[in-house]
Order: sequence, then C-alpha cells, then structure tokens
Amino acid sequence: MPSIAPTAPLRAGKASTYVETLTPHLYVPTVQRPVRAKCRWLAGDTQVKPHRHPWAQLAISTTGTIRLTVAQGTYIVPPSRALWVPPDMEHAVTMVGDADLRTLYFYQPDGRCGPGVSRQEEAAWRQCRVLNASDLLRAVVRELPTLPDDRLQLSPQDRAREHHLSALLLDELRRASAVQLGVNLPQDKRLRGLCEAVLADPTRYATLEDWARDTGASPRTVARLFRQELECTFTQWRQQVVLTKAVAMAARQHSIQHIATSLGYGPSAFSAMVKRTMGMAPARFFGLHSGQEDGGN
Repeated sequence: MPSIAPTAPLRAGKASTYVETLTPHLYVPTVQRPVRAKCRWLAGDTQVKPHRHPWAQLAISTTGTIRLTVAQGTYIVPPSRALWVPPDMEHAVTMVGDADLRTLYFYQPDGRCGPGVSRQEEAAWRQCRVLNASDLLRAVVRELPTLPDDRLQLSPQDRAREHHLSALLLDELRRASAVQLGVNLPQDKRLRGLCEAVLADPTRYATLEDWARDTGASPRTVARLFRQELECTFTQWRQQVVLTKAVAMAARQHSIQHIATSLGYGPSAFSAMVKRTMGMAPARFFGLHSGQEDGGN
C-alpha cells in the first residue's frame, strides 16, 4: 500500500456501538512472555475505537468477520485469515457480524519488527498484512492462555506450555502466505468521503460520474485523485472493495451465485473478475465447499 502519513484523526467509518480497547496494560508482552493473547466477544456493528500499541498485534476471529481500518486502508478479515498490525500503528476494529475476537500481542526487540524474521524480511512486516490462517495456527490461538496480569498467575507447567505454543505460533506466522485483501484509503477529504460511501454500499451507483456527483468534484478530478493518491483507477479500486465484501459474505456461508448477484455481477462475470484479480477460481479463493459454489445461500 502507498505509505501516506496520517494528517488527521483516524476515520474508521460508522458503527452502531463503540467500545474502548480492553485493558491492554494487563497483557503487555515481554522477553519472558513474548506472545500474549486476549479474547473478547463483540456483537455485529460494534467498533473498538481507534487506538495504538507499542507492540505488534495479530487480529483474528474464530467466528465472525472483522474489519480493521488504519490511515492508509481498510482490511476484511474472515476466520480463515489473520491480520498483522505493526507497532505504533493507529487502528480501529469493527465487527462485520457477531465475532469472537482474538487479539495477540507480540514483544518486539528495539528496532525490530516481525515474528522473529531476519532483518532482510522485516520490511513486509512493517505494514499491515492479511495472512492465510492455517488450521494449526487457529488451533494454537485458541489454546493460548488469556488470563490478564491482575489474575491468578500461570503455574510453571502452564507457563512452559504457553512458551511452546508461542514458539509454534511464531513459526506458523513466518510460514503463512499473505493475501491481498486490503483496500487503500486516501487522505483527500472529497475522495475519502466517496471511498467510504463505496465501502458502505458498492452497488449504490454504477459509474464514476454518479459517485462523483456527491463529492462536489468533476469525474475527471476524481479520476485524477484516484491515480494520484491510490495509484489505480476507480474501477480497479472498486473491484478490491467488491472482493473484500465477497470475502465477508463467503464467511457467512453464502453461495458464489448469491454473492455475485448481491454485488451487482452475473455469476460468470464475477468468477472472471476474481480469476483475473486473484489468479484463482472463486471457490478456492473464498475457501467455499463444493456445495456452495453455485447453490443457494
């Protein structure tokens, strides 16, 4: 994603309920405990307000889909994926549906970033990364202890188990492949408003001319802003929005036919777009079972 320094408070879209981050000071990762885990059930359309941590973070939901927003973009994270957030990056987390949110904090030595990777590999971990979450990774996340520091301390046996689980988790993160499920967001206020409207309902209008009408700028100006700030055309950017919406729908077990129709595509055109953009068939990309490929929802 383009590296754009934030110039204003983070705008993370609207939600019906807003909550604060849950006692991060009771889960500080250390050299002795380099991975700390929290769990929190949140209802759909609840947003954890913008915040930041001095340590790295992994956001994953064992059930339900979450959306994480930073200054440069927004990411959709279904249960089959996880999202790495580097230290000191302001972010907000919104529940697309009811979600069992798991948050993992990672100790990072001074000047380093990543799950124990070499310095040559660190650049990729200094930005948000959507990762394929293997069955093993999700299982390890579920097994990590989630007791805060003000509760009864772990026994030596449980501390040893946490140490082994943490080492296995770090290894799984290093092995995990990245997925392009982020949507870049601009800093220009007019374009930001348009992009947030598209994120809310990408099927509202069919053309850039229609979308531009609400910005007070001409379609030509909006097209230029897309190229300048997001390094792509409006059509390319909107396709990425459609993909993130489709991922969230697939996580709710909707069929490809239903997903395509809901997003304004015919099934064949939608499949062609996914193959062209992601290089694989929709069923494989979305992780759907064969019965969901073209059946009902």
